Amino acid sequence: MFRPCRILPMNRPQLTQASRPLTFEIDAINERGEIVPTSIAGEHPLTLYVDKREIVTLMTLGAAPEALALGYLRNQRLIGGLDEIAAIQVDWEVDAVSVTTRHGNGIAEARTEKRTVTTGCGQGTVFGDLMAEIDDIHLPPEAKLSEATLYGLLDSVRHHESIYKQAGAVHGCALAMNVNPGSEILMFVEDVGRHNAVDAIAGKMWLDGHDGSDKIFYTTGRLTSEMVIKTAQMGIPFLVSRSGLTQMGWEIARKLGMTMIGRAQGKHYLLFTGEEHFSR
Repeated sequence: MFRPCRILPMNRPQLTQASRPLTFEIDAINERGEIVPTSIAGEHPLTLYVDKREIVTLMTLGAAPEALALGYLRNQRLIGGLDEIAAIQVDWEVDAVSVTTRHGNGIAEARTEKRTVTTGCGQGTVFGDLMAEIDDIHLPPEAKLSEATLYGLLDSVRHHESIYKQAGAVHGCALAMNVNPGSEILMFVEDVGRHNAVDAIAGKMWLDGHDGSDKIFYTTGRLTSEMVIKTAQMGIPFLVSRSGLTQMGWEIARKLGMTMIGRAQGKHYLLFTGEEHFSR
């Protein structure tokens, strides 16, 4: 069978090959109190520079950082063609990718003045600002969550009418009371991106004067660093998801003293952090 050959660009840029480990293993505690070795996805900030000018910080698994940088520049139409790029170099010691153009003049200011951040789940453009505020966040050290309350929350979410049940293609977030043995859902917001949903709940909490210290936050999405920090900024000590988590989300939750529970559906869950605040 005839296979057409690929024609590689003549001015192909020089690339590093700096992929990172894609998974990390941690210990979690399941619903039976057993320690379960669990693989979690890597998550790393990667700040993109073009001719030494900072463009954006992307959150990435780290599998193909050079291709990620190139694809971002292409899809955002910040670079006109591959022949404009001389080299793409990744340095994980400083979590940066440096793109050098052949003309050395960077990206025209007009191209970056108006940039719309999409609802995609992996692009953390506000990562730097959020990370700078971690040391100022203090969650209530006396907060406790019971297994009965967790099960009550999961049951309430399961019975909640949602757009997802009708049409799919959305993420949902809920704010719930931490009440033993049940859990009352105060707010439920769905959007095409989980970050939009959590931001909407934060806005409603602000408008209605809700304190987060006696609340639980639930999300259908992954527990990434941005989700952990935003939940902590609302003063909520408990974060629950039906999905998994990332390495950086786990590290930040531990640093903040947050109780984080993932893969929670029915009577199954994995307790990732904050065991001292959880009771069976």
